Amino acid sequence: MLLKSWDKLPEFMKCEEVKPYYEVLSTRRCSLLIKRILDIILSLVLLIVLVLPMLIIAILIKLDSPGPVFYRQERVTTYGKKFRIHKFRTMVNHADRIGTTVTVDNDSRITRVGSKIRDLRIDEIPQLIDVLVGDMSFVGTRPEATKYVEKYTNEMNATLLLPAGITSEASIRYKDEAKILDSAGDVDKVYIEYVLPGKMKYNLESIRSFSIFREIVTLFRTVFAVFGKEY
Repeated sequence: MLLKSWDKLPEFMKCEEVKPYYEVLSTRRCSLLIKRILDIILSLVLLIVLVLPMLIIAILIKLDSPGPVFYRQERVTTYGKKFRIHKFRTMVNHADRIGTTVTVDNDSRITRVGSKIRDLRIDEIPQLIDVLVGDMSFVGTRPEATKYVEKYTNEMNATLLLPAGITSEASIRYKDEAKILDSAGDVDKVYIEYVLPGKMKYNLESIRSFSIFREIVTLFRTVFAVFGKEY
């Protein structure tokens, strides 16, 4: 994982608000390289180990409801690059056409199998493919849909200096995000004005204090959070 020179960053990122975060990462290029190497090794090993469980889950999804196995929505990652994320489909087909991009608690679009695999974050497993090809990392700001990235402040754009992640400190703190949004009248408005800024505080702090050790700690904290530990 190589950090681009400042001059080669996209124009929208070359601003005073992003520069302090860039300077932090520019002093940790070796750690960024190690991060990428670990991403490749771990994602490859896990894909091999989990190939059978993934096949079983894929069959259950197909038996449960019509539609593809994977949910491939456009998301945004490093330097504003757009990619199509891999997730096991947990909702009815074309759910994004009949509701918001974010999910609320007890969302009627969620399928029976989907409700089971969402609780344990099993739907995120296919993102190992995105990690392997470099669109994502194990730890980093969760990849947002384009319409939410367009609402980023200049400072929030600093999170695009690194690949989007499967998990993060913000993901841990906002693991019950769907419940927060469930009572919202205008889900998109509440997400943009309340939830997103809250998550970004953690995302930006993670860049300021970036280290391989902290990322390993985040991975363990994520496992504990999935199994019920509150932070």
